[in-house]
Amino acid sequence: MQPSIRAYGPADLDAVYDICVRTADAGGDARGQYSSDRLMGDIFAVPYVTLEPQHAHVLDDGSGNPVGYVLGTADTAAFAGRYLDEWLPATAGRYPEPPDPPVTPEESMLWLHYHPERMVVPELAAYPAHLHIDLLPQWQGKGWGRGLMDAFLAGLRAAGVPRVHLGMAVANVSARAFYDRIGFTEIPVPGATTVTYLGRDTAP
Repeated sequence: MQPSIRAYGPADLDAVYDICVRTADAGGDARGQYSSDRLMGDIFAVPYVTLEPQHAHVLDDGSGNPVGYVLGTADTAAFAGRYLDEWLPATAGRYPEPPDPPVTPEESMLWLHYHPERMVVPELAAYPAHLHIDLLPQWQGKGWGRGLMDAFLAGLRAAGVPRVHLGMAVANVSARAFYDRIGFTEIPVPGATTVTYLGRDTAP
């Protein structure tokens, strides 16, 4: 079997957790950096495949194993509300609430988890959808990222969504080069120092 891009399925859940943590340190491996290797997935990946699986696609290595994914939401404001009302209760008891303000890197991540309203940024209102895309290193640079993005954008177009945004770590320079190549441009957001926001329309 050849590698292919296909719809996400429930059997892919553990692979999504694994891909997420192995690419969560500005594109590098974050395993062992937090109290649970599932924390990154519980913030940046699994809520999307749980709440909006119709917008999740995986790169299958040809033997049924996901080695990359794209996932996201067609409506960021609505998703933030569902994260608060549905995802936080679903993960209750997994992680302690952090102090405010957070101090440690883990507390900073937990703050993101417990404050989904952070996703609703006024400067991004014209880009209602957002996404996360990750591929394991050995699958990068082979055109699969573009293929995943094409699948995600096609789904947004079918849902009538005109524009999409993403946030990326400023340190992840290789990801920025990829986004530049596929038509994303920077969206200025005052006060965003460690994250760069990029957006584009959903037209092919």
